[in-house]
Amino acid sequence: MESQRKSIFESNGIANSFIIKNFGIGYVLGLIASYFTLVMIMRMTQTNVGYIVLTILGVIWLFPISFIVLTAFRAEQGYYVGYYIPHGFTLDNFKSLFSNQSVLPFGRWWVNTMIVAACSCVINTLIILATSYVLSRTRFRGRKAFMNILMVIGMFPGFMSLIAVYNILKGFGLNQSLLALVVVGAAGAAMGYHVSKGFFDTIPKAVDEAAIIDGATRLQIFTHITLPLSKSIIVYTVLGNFLGAWSDYIFPSMLFGDKQSSYTVAVGLYWLTDFKRIDTYYTQFAAGAVVVAVPIVILFIWLQRFYVEGLSGSVKG
Repeated sequence: MESQRKSIFESNGIANSFIIKNFGIGYVLGLIASYFTLVMIMRMTQTNVGYIVLTILGVIWLFPISFIVLTAFRAEQGYYVGYYIPHGFTLDNFKSLFSNQSVLPFGRWWVNTMIVAACSCVINTLIILATSYVLSRTRFRGRKAFMNILMVIGMFPGFMSLIAVYNILKGFGLNQSLLALVVVGAAGAAMGYHVSKGFFDTIPKAVDEAAIIDGATRLQIFTHITLPLSKSIIVYTVLGNFLGAWSDYIFPSMLFGDKQSSYTVAVGLYWLTDFKRIDTYYTQFAAGAVVVAVPIVILFIWLQRFYVEGLSGSVKG
């Protein structure tokens, strides 16, 4: 692997270096001048020094993101390059991902991930909200013990049980299938009840009592009263479950093995980073990383309005 890494560097004329090592004195002087200019402007405008730190941290945070985006549009192939801005721009990296002639079934990976994420998002959200509501509104024998058990189990990392879960799924014939990801996610969804239960506890019980006097059932109270007042926590739960299923790598990588047609995007993109393939597919890997981020950004922008409305509604209630 070390020899392959050196050959990749040498083939790109980098000699075992990366961008920061190729910065000349001009880059360093420009960086220093930018910093002092920023400090002077903020002092003249009487801006708090904390904003300077936040601005610098923001630039540092945006650097890897902007680098991946630029690499996705880079016309020059290859892994490491000694410059930040590409010499040429192209859309071929995106086209090749979904091309019928491509050796990479990225479209299939994307559809697989969307199916798993959508199913897990809906099922897990319903399980978490139902569990949280029951534990928040009802009192039964063993309730506290049940909550403590879920809390203790949730403290252990999920990958500790991967081998056992894999053998169970293999016994049922579900290994190397997308259904296994949905089933495993739903089986442990109830352990994420803590945040939702805390939110339901803030809704006055007098609302439930008034509805019961009017003849409403517990299900009607949950669907017609509690959930409309809980938009913020619903959005939080939906985003968390979708993002978790969309970006999960550890379990799918062990579950699917060499069955490439069942890969999710996380497993598929990591497969592209192997040293046997990364020099050929690195720009396509960057394009795939950009495509993977698009659904998450769209979902967050769409649900952000409901998140803010839910917060304002809960405060008024």
